Amino acid sequence: MPEQENYDLISEGFEPLHLDAIRPLREVMRDLVRNWKKAQFTYKEKNLQDPCVIPLDFLKAATCNFSKDHVVGRGSNGVVYMGILQNGMKIAVKKFLEEKADDEQFRNEVMCLVELDHKNVVQLVGICGQSNLRLPLIRGKYIMAERRKRLICFEYLDNKSLDTHISAQSCGLEWCVRYKIIKGVCSGLDYLHVKCNIVHLDLKPENILLDANFVPKIADFSLSRRFGQQQSQIITGSLQGTVGYMAPEYIDSGLITTKVDMFSFGVIIIMLVTGFRNYPDSSIEAFERFIENVTGKWMNRWEKAMGYIPLEYSQQVKRCIMIGLNCVNPDPKERPDARDIIKALNAI
Repeated sequence: MPEQENYDLISEGFEPLHLDAIRPLREVMRDLVRNWKKAQFTYKEKNLQDPCVIPLDFLKAATCNFSKDHVVGRGSNGVVYMGILQNGMKIAVKKFLEEKADDEQFRNEVMCLVELDHKNVVQLVGICGQSNLRLPLIRGKYIMAERRKRLICFEYLDNKSLDTHISAQSCGLEWCVRYKIIKGVCSGLDYLHVKCNIVHLDLKPENILLDANFVPKIADFSLSRRFGQQQSQIITGSLQGTVGYMAPEYIDSGLITTKVDMFSFGVIIIMLVTGFRNYPDSSIEAFERFIENVTGKWMNRWEKAMGYIPLEYSQQVKRCIMIGLNCVNPDPKERPDARDIIKALNAI
């Protein structure tokens, strides 16, 4: 078989990055790709600590040529497929839409994910990139056209995204699971904000994935921003994000700080506790009524299911609602940091 193109993204400007420790999932993927390549064409091994650069044909085989039966999610810039490897292991493959496969978003997501190592952040497995130039004849003239394929592979999570569990049709999660998700997302945000200087910018239930044990993992970093020494940035172009989760200062002036993510997190907390995205105005009386109403509904649910009302659960619900309402404060200075929330929850 003739030698095929070795899809090496280093030549496209991706500098090799070195992690302090090799991730087991990346090792498994690299072994599978190495064996596949040996059967296909000559393969030159790369640094084992870098994310695996995966040939497009390998991913076509894993997803049955990107069959619609393998689709597990859709977003504004791509489709996510479930891939099944030769050893039976599942991976998630995000294929950027060709008309939106610009290198900036692809590179941004890869460069954010490649160095992240936290139990509440999705794990990058590998990357794939291919560009094909064509010269179609249109109206008697040759036009140079480029088709780009950009794909990112990450760990597959059995319970899919959070939105599938808190919609109006599916709101049966027990309180202990919801509380676990709130604490896990908060821990992931603290890691991104403090250790990595990353603002996610599109935090929403669709971008929170759940593993088999309902451990949450923050995903989709295509819109994320990494900070240097500065603590804020201003976006002057068109804003990108999801209506209902964007902070007012981001909408009004394009201001980006970690408090933008905290606003989104507040909306998610309220959804997890109530099943809805609505919250009251900022008056103290409205807040108090809201907290009592939500807590009362949970107490009734516990009494019917268990015959009693767990005091610890009741305290957790009240604390989470208060935190959620503080996070959606129109004034970003009044919103708590992720680390503040972790301390408040651990103090219960």
